[in-house]
Amino acid sequence: MLLYIIRHGDPDYTTDTLTERGLLQAEAVGKRLEKAGIDEIYSSPMGRARQTAEPLCRKLGLEMKIEEWSHEVQKERLTTYPDGVAKSVSLLQNTYLRENGEIDIPYDRTFETKALKLTDMESAFNYIKEGGRDFLARLGYEEEKGVYRIVRKNENKVALFCHSVLERVWLSHLLHIPLHIMWGGFLPTHTGVTILEFKNNENLVTAPKCLVFSDMGHLYKEGLDTIHDNKWEL
Repeated sequence: MLLYIIRHGDPDYTTDTLTERGLLQAEAVGKRLEKAGIDEIYSSPMGRARQTAEPLCRKLGLEMKIEEWSHEVQKERLTTYPDGVAKSVSLLQNTYLRENGEIDIPYDRTFETKALKLTDMESAFNYIKEGGRDFLARLGYEEEKGVYRIVRKNENKVALFCHSVLERVWLSHLLHIPLHIMWGGFLPTHTGVTILEFKNNENLVTAPKCLVFSDMGHLYKEGLDTIHDNKWEL
């Protein structure tokens, strides 16, 4: 199975919809994924993710299935580190997530880091971990002690349209990367396409392998700007 994780297009967060730029991005990624031959389409329940998935559903004539667990993480990501003012961890200078030796804190102690221990991200992480486990089990892969038992070989290409925070939290779990390192070191862009392979090994055990992270080639192909997260032209 190939799992495609796609961040929503350029949003208007106040209305939970896409901007005109975001709608063009959604059409572009829809073309790219139509060519890839997506078999199943899933989405966060939030408007900006559903709008991003709509062009692909239209092009392929497939139903969009809503995954409630994949909505954006909101108040859980607020931290008062380092100045006592509540803010999203996403707004922190990324050095705060790795300085003073915290870069060496392992996966199972990630919530001991100064920035994360002042948040409710551990509960959000566990919610996403359990929701993602159930999702993958329904697709034929049951997690068991760090690997996945193949209960049904799935050869499909599966797309999930979601959000930046959700994606990084889930990838932290799937790839066993400490959340503070994933958070400070990776940022998917609008309609960026991440692809994970779940290879159907003959011994009926598999694990996710990241083949692509936040690819934005579809934007270049359609003549759209390649400004990453509204900050840098790449």
